[in-house]
Amino acid sequence: MQDTAKYLIHADITADGVVERSDVVGAVFGQTEGLLGDGLDLRDLQDSSKVGRIDVEIDSQHGQSFGEITIATSLDKVETAILAAALETIERVGPCRSTIDVDAIEDVRAAKRREVVERATTLLHDAFDGSMLSSQELVEEVRQHVRVDDITNYRGYPAGPRVADSDAVIVVEGRADVLQLLQYGIKNAVAVEGTNVPDPVAELTRERTVTTFLDGDRGGDLVLRELAQIGEVDYVAFAPPDRSVEDLDRSKVMAALRNKQPYDAVAETDESGDITVAADRAELAPDPDGVTDITNATDSVLAALGTDAAGSSDSETNPHTESEVGDPMAEEVESAAVTETAADSDSESTADADGTDDTDDTDGETEASETPRTLGGHVSAVVDADTDRVRLLDDEFESLAEGDADEAFERLRDAESVPAAVVLDAELRQRVLDVAAQRGVDQIVAATTGEFVKRPASVRVRTADQLRQTADQ
Repeated sequence: MQDTAKYLIHADITADGVVERSDVVGAVFGQTEGLLGDGLDLRDLQDSSKVGRIDVEIDSQHGQSFGEITIATSLDKVETAILAAALETIERVGPCRSTIDVDAIEDVRAAKRREVVERATTLLHDAFDGSMLSSQELVEEVRQHVRVDDITNYRGYPAGPRVADSDAVIVVEGRADVLQLLQYGIKNAVAVEGTNVPDPVAELTRERTVTTFLDGDRGGDLVLRELAQIGEVDYVAFAPPDRSVEDLDRSKVMAALRNKQPYDAVAETDESGDITVAADRAELAPDPDGVTDITNATDSVLAALGTDAAGSSDSETNPHTESEVGDPMAEEVESAAVTETAADSDSESTADADGTDDTDDTDGETEASETPRTLGGHVSAVVDADTDRVRLLDDEFESLAEGDADEAFERLRDAESVPAAVVLDAELRQRVLDVAAQRGVDQIVAATTGEFVKRPASVRVRTADQLRQTADQ
């Protein structure tokens, strides 16, 4: 009856003497019989399940009895109130005088509604909290899943998709390290899965240019020592002391790989003939608190080219690509600036450290051509010259990448470093503006602008004419 009851009648009973539960129940049935007529006779209501059992809790102390009566009903409000009032007409329980006072009539459905509201509030808070992703979080999640799906196996060991055909590989300790590097676009890493270097990885190191990127603990030392004994190691990089590669963010990963050193420079042999890492190997790891974001990965790669190729920073004498000198980042950084450093069979043109190009003319005379240093200079070189090109610039207006104007969307979407400004010799369309806002571009200067459905406030949009008018004022 409690499950189908609509109301609960709560009444207090006091008796001048010692009485028991059976006395109270008998008094309720006996003294209400015939009082309310046949339609509200308590026995008939119980037989038809419109009234539940009479629950009585009673206790006797010092010659008096005190207790509570609870009756569940499925009657309507009026009939329930009449039944409750009838209880108060009971004057004797057993041989004792007594009084019954109705304390409350509880609406069971109201109590259930309160429980429903409380539970719904809890579910709303717990079930839906954090389930909505922002646009940026959604893009990053999809990108991460795509990169995780790229993980493959190299002869049974976790590896990036480029290990099989890359000239340079990065050897890490575990699968989690490979996944972490994949998130940052590095696809030529292979894991040894423990301190026991497997034979397939050892054989691979004899055929490729190898950089070990290991954890900053004793386990990393052991892996390097064994790999040096059964394979070949060209470069060494470490995570910061007591840190793992899988725990590093993108800036620290890039800094560690940029600080790699030739293996011969950091390895030493003790009296027993064992190979150990030199005591100053901490220099190979980035400062965990002092590393800043890499705003131009291409410049870092170009700087590494000169150092790795000939042990000096003179890039004019080393016009080689990274794959030629064994830098494992070579095949992972797709940038026009890297392409421009390749040796051309018909000309000997190389980019020096400050961004100037030395080009041989037909008379054999060399003339230095300064690249633009201001936004206006880049606009003149790209838009005013009708090049039909797009150029991505960093905070100091140095060129990050350049391509055809039709490729503006893809260039922005796939840029390794986030551009601060974009110069476009074409009409700026909604699609390009949206990806620029999503990547965090500060400003865009285009030849013309189209009709925008929405215009992000975070990106400053101007035409080349508007830029010149601003400069003239």
